[in-house]
Amino acid sequence: MRSVRKEQYQGKGLRGRMSSRRTRPPTSPSPPERPAARDSQDSMEDYWSEVKNIEEDGQRGHEDLLERGSMDEVELEEAWLQEAGLSTLVSGALGEGPAEALLSTLTRSQAAMVKKRVDNYTLTMRKRNKQPTRHVRDVFSTPDTSPVDPIPSVSSKSPNGHMPSRCIHRTSSRGRPACPSFSQSTECHVSECPPCSPPQDTSDSLSFEVPYSEGITAHRRGRHGDCKDCQRIRGDDPDLPTFQLPRPKLGLTRIQDLSCEDMKKIGYISLIELTTFYDGLGIELKRNRAARSKARESGIFGVPLTTLLDNDQKKFPGSKVPLVFRKLLSKLEQTGLQAEGILRVPGSASRVKHLRQELEQKFYEDRFDWEQVRHNDAAGLLKMFIRELPYPLLTLQHAPAFSAAQNISSPRHQIQALHLLIMLLPEPNRDTLKALLEFLRKVVAYEEKNRMGLWNVSMIVAPNLFTYRGKNAKQEEMQGAAGAAHLVRLLIIHQDLLWTVPCFLISHVRKLNEAGASKKPPSSEKTKRKLLLMRRKNSEREKTERSELTDLRQGVIRVHAPLHAKISMAIQLDNETKAKDVMARFDYENGRGTRSTSRRPRQYLFEVGGNIGERNLDPETHLLDVYHVNPHCEWVLKPTTT
Repeated sequence: MRSVRKEQYQGKGLRGRMSSRRTRPPTSPSPPERPAARDSQDSMEDYWSEVKNIEEDGQRGHEDLLERGSMDEVELEEAWLQEAGLSTLVSGALGEGPAEALLSTLTRSQAAMVKKRVDNYTLTMRKRNKQPTRHVRDVFSTPDTSPVDPIPSVSSKSPNGHMPSRCIHRTSSRGRPACPSFSQSTECHVSECPPCSPPQDTSDSLSFEVPYSEGITAHRRGRHGDCKDCQRIRGDDPDLPTFQLPRPKLGLTRIQDLSCEDMKKIGYISLIELTTFYDGLGIELKRNRAARSKARESGIFGVPLTTLLDNDQKKFPGSKVPLVFRKLLSKLEQTGLQAEGILRVPGSASRVKHLRQELEQKFYEDRFDWEQVRHNDAAGLLKMFIRELPYPLLTLQHAPAFSAAQNISSPRHQIQALHLLIMLLPEPNRDTLKALLEFLRKVVAYEEKNRMGLWNVSMIVAPNLFTYRGKNAKQEEMQGAAGAAHLVRLLIIHQDLLWTVPCFLISHVRKLNEAGASKKPPSSEKTKRKLLLMRRKNSEREKTERSELTDLRQGVIRVHAPLHAKISMAIQLDNETKAKDVMARFDYENGRGTRSTSRRPRQYLFEVGGNIGERNLDPETHLLDVYHVNPHCEWVLKPTTT
C-alpha cells in the first residue's frame, strides 16, 4: 500500500507541483559513491521512509489535545485584528493602544488591507443581525480626492488552490476612504532609511528597503507573467538563486538586537504586511482556530515550549531554548555529525522509548546518563520532541500560511513570505527553530562523511516539522510532501537572512514610536512624577556634559560606557564613522588587551531611546545615518544580554 501511494504521488502530484514552479533544483552534487537518485528532488524515498518510521512509532503528536478547524468570518477577522494590534477598531474607541499610531504608518496597500478586514467584519456582523461596535466609516473617514489606480481583481483561483476572497478593496478617482495621516502619500514610509550600499536589485540580492507587498504590482494587477521575479525562474536553470544579505548603511538588525517591545510591534506590522503580500499574489490567507490544549505542566515530552522555558529559567536564567533540546543537539554534534545516515537511520525503538522514560524521570534531577545515548537514539528523541509539542513549532495558527508558501512560484517571493512568517513566530518557537536550523546546517556541511545532502536532510525533517492532522491528513500530506521539504531546504539555506529584520519594518517601528509618543499624555500622577524625575536627571547630566564639552557641534555624539574606566566620550561623526570604530576607540582608551580588561565581556554599541526602544548596532553601521534618523537617541556601549 505504501509503495502504491508513493508511486501515485511521485507520478502525479510531485511532477505537477514541481513543473508548475518551472524549476526542479537539486542540491549540491553527491559524492560519487552515493546513488545519484538519493539527492534528486525526483526521489521522495527518504520522506516516505521517515513517514513510515513515524507511523510505526505511533507518535504523530497529541491530536486529542488540539482542536483544529477553520474559523468563521467573525472569529477570523477578530483574531487577525487582535494579532495585528488593531482590536480597538472593533472593540473600543480609536486612540486606545497602538491602533491609531499604527494606522498612521501604513502604506496605501497595507491600509487598504486593514480596511478590507474591518469592512468584512462589519458586513459579517450585519448578516448576523448584530450591530458592530465601530463602523468601518468611523475608522477610515478622511476623504481623499487624489486619483488612484483601481486594483483589478486577481485570478479566480489562488496558487494554493483556494478561492481568494471576493471582498477585494477597490478605489476610485472620485473618493477613497483612507486611514488618518495616510492619504497624503502613496509610497511606503521608509524615506528616512538610507539605501543599501551599493543599491542593486539583482537575482542574488533581496531588498530590505521597500515593503515586499510594494514589489508585486504586476501580481496585484493580475499580470502574473509580467512579474520580474517570476520571470527570473528559467526552465533550464537547475539551481534556485541564493539570496545574499544586503548591507544597509543603518546596519543589519538581527531579531535578538531589538527590545521585546519593538519586536512586539514588528509582529503587528509583519502580519499586516504578510496579509497584504499574499493578497497581492492572489492567495487567501487562512488561519486555524487557536488550540485548546490539556498540555502537561511538567516533564519533557508533550510540554509547551513556554512551560519548558519557565522550568529551565528557574535553574538557568535567560534560557532561550529548552535545555533538553540543547542537550540533544549537543549530543548529536559531538557523536553524530560524521556518522553515515545521521537523522535518516532510526535508532532502536525500544531503546528510544526507554531513554524517553529516563529523561522524563531524571533530566531535571541531573541524574540522566548522556553517555548511554547513541547518536541514532538522540536523533530519534530529537524528532520525537518536535512531533509531540502540543503546540506545533511553526504554530497552529500560521500553519496555513506556511502551507500556502509552498505553492508560490517565485523563489524570491517564497523567501519573502517565509521572512514575514519568521517575524510572526512567538519568541520561544523562533529561538528553538533557529537552534534546529543551525544544527541542520552543520549536518549538511559534513555531507561527504554522513551522506546526508541538503535535500535528504530536508525530506527527513519535513514530516516532523509539518504535521498533518484531521480526517484529510493523508491526502494533505501526499499533496504537500515535496513542498514541505522544499520549504525546509529554504529555511536551512537562508536562515541568516530570515532572522534579520528588514529595515522597512524597523522604519515602521520608528514611525509607530514617534506617533505613539506624540499622542500619549501622562496617564497618572505616578507617571508624571516619574517623568519629572527623569527630566531632573537628564538636566543634571546635560550640565555635566556641557562642562566637559562646551561646543557640542552638529554631528557630535556622546557615547556612555558604564563598564569602562572612561565612562563617557564625545565623538565627532563623519560619513565613514562606523560602530566598530567607536568600539575600537573605547578599547584603545581603556587599554583593551591587558589582563584586567581581557576578562571583560565583549561590548557593543547600542542605540537607545528616541524613536526606538533599544537596538544593538551592527559593527558595520554608519553612525551618521543613524544620527540623522534618530537624533534624540542615547549611545551606550555595553554587553549583550544574549
